[in-house]
Amino acid sequence: MISFIIAIVLLVLGYLLYSKFVERLVGVDPKRVTPAVAHPDGVDYVPMKPWRIFLIQFLNIAGVGPICGAIMGAQFGTASFLWIVFGCIFAGAVHDFIAGFVSIRMDGASLPEIHGRYLGNGMKQFMRGFTVLLMILVGAVFVNTPAVLLNQNFTPDWNIYLWVGIIFVYYLIATLLPIDKLIGRLYPVFGLLLLGMAVAIVVAFVIYRPEIPEVWQGLGNKHPDAEHNPIFPMMFISIACGAISGFHATQSPLMARCMINERQARPIFYGAMITEGIVALIWAAAATVFYHDPVLAQKTMVDGHPLGGNAMVGVIANEWFTPVIATICILGVISAAVTSGDTALRSARLIVADFMHVDQKPIPKRLMVALPVFLLSAALLVFSLANPKGFDYIWRYFSWANQVLAMVTLWAVTVFLAKLRKGGWYWITLVPALFMSMVTVSFLFVAYKEGLGSVLPRPWGYGISAAITLGMLAIFICWKARQTKNDTSKS
Repeated sequence: MISFIIAIVLLVLGYLLYSKFVERLVGVDPKRVTPAVAHPDGVDYVPMKPWRIFLIQFLNIAGVGPICGAIMGAQFGTASFLWIVFGCIFAGAVHDFIAGFVSIRMDGASLPEIHGRYLGNGMKQFMRGFTVLLMILVGAVFVNTPAVLLNQNFTPDWNIYLWVGIIFVYYLIATLLPIDKLIGRLYPVFGLLLLGMAVAIVVAFVIYRPEIPEVWQGLGNKHPDAEHNPIFPMMFISIACGAISGFHATQSPLMARCMINERQARPIFYGAMITEGIVALIWAAAATVFYHDPVLAQKTMVDGHPLGGNAMVGVIANEWFTPVIATICILGVISAAVTSGDTALRSARLIVADFMHVDQKPIPKRLMVALPVFLLSAALLVFSLANPKGFDYIWRYFSWANQVLAMVTLWAVTVFLAKLRKGGWYWITLVPALFMSMVTVSFLFVAYKEGLGSVLPRPWGYGISAAITLGMLAIFICWKARQTKNDTSKS
């Protein structure tokens, strides 16, 4: 329990101290006119109150990520606590904050446009397709999760495709409506529900006083299949939301188009990520209790295989809560998944509309852009439901693609900071960019089932990954040297 309390304190201190340093570094200007004030359009550029934007941002970036991802990451042991805390403070929250801030400065630009500004036109074109594909994957994943939970827990006699149809219809409505009509009114309530679920877990800690393992008791790999799941990179792929997630930077432009003052960026972007980190830490601690307790551990396995994150939510809720509270907890997970799925598809609509220059005021034009995205997401969803391992397959590559997006965004904001010419402070994103580069590249060469880990000896996989990562650093150093030479010649 001591490690858990210290971790919570560190996350809070990260917001109170480190976020202010980052805010001063980027040069927040409270007098600068924001996109929502400059040209509100009543659809996407809509001024809203800061507390409402915060709760929407928190819910958008959270979804089931800080719950299911943290639960799966907890299988590796207390090392997950360290990744959530330090990943959140120094990588995830900085990533979300600077990406959102740059979007404000670029008139609410979508993420691929930010990549293009700082990494070149070729990267912009590639990331347009890559990001839209990721949003389609998110839409499929976050229809599957609530549909399965609703079907299993409330309507077992229904055909699951009825729930799929209902959720997709809701997604389409939420994607087409102005952001303040449904998302702006309903999602703050769901955000409070997600926070309430985390508080309920903390109350359970107080009542049952479970033995939460301490970090100093050992950071060894506790995964049931540790041989094929090394902590690096598998834990850093499993725990995305709560530590760092590229999906977050796709959501930040949605809120960047609703802020009325640049000073709102720190509490909304950095603050929402720290809040998500706290939620992830709470669920990771709860799952760790179950994985380490000899009696409770039996409930985490089926036929010798560990339960997935969604199923573990039900196990934890039903073990510690009354039936009513357990039901509310499951409904909270469902609402979290739904609300991330629809904003992902909304982001996809905006990204496509931005690079195709399609006016989004008329509903028919919104529908014209959204419909192909929905059809592709539906096709992936049918695949995931029709195949026994279809969902696991989509989830693994969604997780990897998500962290690739975070890595690319970190490189983009590193270039942004380097161009500010404020000494060498760009290292605050350069170090996380290098780390996430190593994580995502090594996944391809070390992962046993998803990558080449079953073919290459693991030392070779790590060696190739390190060489590629160092190559990325060399490219950056060469670019920085040219920038410095050009600046010197101009002066």
